[in-house]
Amino acid sequence: MKAGIHPKYVESTVSCACGNTFTTRSTKPQLRTDLCAVCHPFYTGEQRIVDTAGQVERFMRRMEAASSTTARPSKRQQRLNERATERAAQQRRAEEPADQGADEADGAGAVSAEDVVMLAGATPMQPTAVEAGVPDAATAPRR
Repeated sequence: MKAGIHPKYVESTVSCACGNTFTTRSTKPQLRTDLCAVCHPFYTGEQRIVDTAGQVERFMRRMEAASSTTARPSKRQQRLNERATERAAQQRRAEEPADQGADEADGAGAVSAEDVVMLAGATPMQPTAVEAGVPDAATAPRR
């Protein structure tokens, strides 16, 4: 052990917040603690919460709010509800013109998608190879 670099190990008095004091050895002559063996909940068996900066009260408030029957939905659930109402509104708007056109024309003056293509001067789209029944290169038998 090197001489002169180690602190002095002296007898010290430990005082707790509950008022209990006892002596032990330490590098400091006096120590102060919040809990000791006399008042610690583990040793006493009583339920006591040591509060540090109001964290226990905040936790209790959150727990009460969560357990209340009128709890509001989470932000994610609120966003999902908003999207669902927007989709429903869009579907209603999309269905209204189709319903109005069918009601007004009763099928006599209704224009189909094929009629729109023909009116625009273009030819209707040709069927794809799959629709026409032509085998695909991947599915065709090899020779």
